[in-house]
Amino acid sequence: MSMAVIGMIAGMALGFAGYFGGFGAFLLVAALGAVGFVVGRLLEGDMDLGDFFRSRDDRRR
Repeated sequence: MSMAVIGMIAGMALGFAGYFGGFGAFLLVAALGAVGFVVGRLLEGDMDLGDFFRSRDDRRR
C-alpha cells in the first residue's frame, strides 16, 4: 500500500472522528495514530528507542 493511500485513510479517520465525536475525539485519534506510527517504526527497526532519550550534545558526535 502506498504512503498516499495510508495518508488518505488516516485523514479520513481523523475527519470522521472530528465530525462525529468533536474536537476531543479528533485529538484522541491523532494521538493514538502517532503512537501507532512510532511503535510501528520501532518494530520495523527504522527507529531506535535511544533516539528519544539522547541529549542534543550526544547526537552531534
